[in-house]
Amino acid sequence: MSAPERFLERLNARRENDPSWVAARRQAGAARFAAVGFPTRRDEAWKYTDVRAIAEGDFALATDAEFSAERLAACALELDAHRLVLVDGRFNAELSSLDALPAGVSVTPLSQALESNHEQVGGSLGRLAGVDFSAFTALNTAFADEGAVVRLAPGTVVDKPIYVVLISRANEQAVMSHPRVLIEAGARSEATVIEHYTGEEGAANFTNVVTEALLERGAIVNHYKLQEAASGDLHVASIHADQGRDSRFNSFNLNLGGSLVRTDLVTDLNAEGAEAAYYGLFFLQGRQHVDNHTLVNHNAPRTFSNESYKGILDDRSHGVFNGKVYVKKDAQQIEAYQNNANLLLSDRAEIDTKPELVIYADDVKCSHGATTGQLDEDAVYALRTRGIDAAMARGLLTLAFAGEVMEQVKLSEIAERVERAVAGRLPERFNLADLVETAEAVQEA
Repeated sequence: MSAPERFLERLNARRENDPSWVAARRQAGAARFAAVGFPTRRDEAWKYTDVRAIAEGDFALATDAEFSAERLAACALELDAHRLVLVDGRFNAELSSLDALPAGVSVTPLSQALESNHEQVGGSLGRLAGVDFSAFTALNTAFADEGAVVRLAPGTVVDKPIYVVLISRANEQAVMSHPRVLIEAGARSEATVIEHYTGEEGAANFTNVVTEALLERGAIVNHYKLQEAASGDLHVASIHADQGRDSRFNSFNLNLGGSLVRTDLVTDLNAEGAEAAYYGLFFLQGRQHVDNHTLVNHNAPRTFSNESYKGILDDRSHGVFNGKVYVKKDAQQIEAYQNNANLLLSDRAEIDTKPELVIYADDVKCSHGATTGQLDEDAVYALRTRGIDAAMARGLLTLAFAGEVMEQVKLSEIAERVERAVAGRLPERFNLADLVETAEAVQEA
């Protein structure tokens, strides 16, 4: 039996009550996945990423299971937010907190949205991430029956973040989940949406998520993807944004965990004044592999994009960055900037980076670049003369390197989580902010 056949064999009877359009889309996803199979390194977009750990894995479908508030607290952010919790891809109502949503905002598990108003969901679901995008979006389309649907009425501003927590449990049998996240932001609405992938040490599950964000005129969506899954987890994500006039999509893609991680991020700037900002950070240790593919499509004139991705790689880890900016014909007077900088902490760490510009217009401002380097030993020595030991000095300089991305993170709970992971655990007598400021001053000297 082939790998696609083994995966599709898991499609089961609980899909019998699907609306006809859902069943048709599942069938289309299954057919597409069966036809193309898993990508191999012969495919240009996957030449640096080997997915055999997924293709050869034996993953069951998760069932509803208990998960205590204490276990949630051990891995989730301490955050004042509207919270929706998925455990192994299954909605957990007891751990979710959606009772205090303001007027004009709805946050609903996908399963409930399909049950209560599937016609409304059907108009948007799959509009941006179709089965032809990749084998993994096709697989997600075949299996997805849970996730989150976020809707913002025109003019609605949500003060507290919308926090979607996706937990991977340490199961006896590895499981797979295919969550779907849909964000519909009405005209002039604004919200922060967090997707937090976390879990218990010892988990070795497969998560394959698709996120679609539709922004109408003047809408602002701050989207955080904080990925700190267990070291054995396999994680594939596809994020797609469709932007109307004067809208702004701010993407924060922060990768700390997982064994094999791939994220595709695609934004279509479809009308004048639309802006996209991509901020990415991947911090890798051991034999972690993280692959980030980004694409910004400037489909209309007078649109703007800015992208800054930083990679920090230690031990025998492997990072991939492939960023493309595509400027269509007649998309004049656009501005597009892209930069990828990487810091190798080990001689055995490896980074493959490929920034790309494809331009079919002549009145544009575009630039891109990529750099790779190591820690400055003179800066390490300078910090040591200030009473900081070698390990801490290296940690602080590493964090200072990430500063350009981290200073854009406006949520302190997320920023501190990432900074502690990058810099290491510091003694209480040290103030992290002061030390980072010192490290930055040393680097500039």
